[in-house]
Amino acid sequence: MPSREWKRRARDKLWYPGETLITGIGQGFMLSTPLQLAVAAATLGNRGQFKQPRVVFAIDDAGINEITVVPPTQQTTITLKHNAYWDAAIGGMKGVVHGRRGTARQIAKDSSYIFAGKTGTAQVISIKQRESYDADKIAKKFHDHAWFIAFAPLKKPRIAISVIVENGGSGSHTAAPIAKKIMDYYLLPKKPVVITDN
Repeated sequence: MPSREWKRRARDKLWYPGETLITGIGQGFMLSTPLQLAVAAATLGNRGQFKQPRVVFAIDDAGINEITVVPPTQQTTITLKHNAYWDAAIGGMKGVVHGRRGTARQIAKDSSYIFAGKTGTAQVISIKQRESYDADKIAKKFHDHAWFIAFAPLKKPRIAISVIVENGGSGSHTAAPIAKKIMDYYLLPKKPVVITDN
């Protein structure tokens, strides 16, 4: 996470007040992986309860026919000065998908569950101050990356997700529909496959 100290050490430059603002919304020098954003979504959904993700759930030792579950690491809890801050952040994320003017409201139109999400766009190239971004005038490899993070259901979340579509443009139009399909697959009952003879 960039900071005044990081910029002085890494760039040998001063930190400007505006950098605090843009870092707070994930811009500027801030970098993150999809996994880090999924963990952030999970931590928000769990109101500060941080659970470290793990790649290995269990180890199967075929030699002795034994399965050993790898225990999760200790959980930590992020404590805020006021619990209302959780409500504000989660309410804002709910509004992104269920609000009248939410940027990803299209994916929640017929949803059978309430969830929270956040769209995002990661710029690949810098745009000069008085210029505007026009995707039609630049090569596809320079188009913005589309982001979407979410957790579902809103109360008692069971899944947290982060989707990035490289050079996909808008998070709401490209990444969010992918995330919704994954959440639907995970949360909704599976329809049985019917095979018929013709």
